[in-house]
Amino acid sequence: MVKLAKQIVVRGRVQGVGFRWATKMIADNLDISGTIENRSDGSVFIQAAGEPLNLAKFVAKVKAGPNPYANVSTYEEQPLEDVPNFRGFQVTG
Repeated sequence: MVKLAKQIVVRGRVQGVGFRWATKMIADNLDISGTIENRSDGSVFIQAAGEPLNLAKFVAKVKAGPNPYANVSTYEEQPLEDVPNFRGFQVTG
């Protein structure tokens, strides 16, 4: 089973609208592991790992906004060369 991992930063209306918890539900449904946290600059930071097809689906849903209240205006992504050994998908901050 090949896994890929990405580091993602999203900006826009992404705090105070259930973004992290909606993203966690998507991650859980797609068997994506990782972490998500609010940052003090108003962005949300995500580390996500999973099988390539599921990770692509996850990324598409994050970019679109995981719920109707969120609005992603900026999306930045970087691949992680070493896939971290996450246990599930955790809301950490």
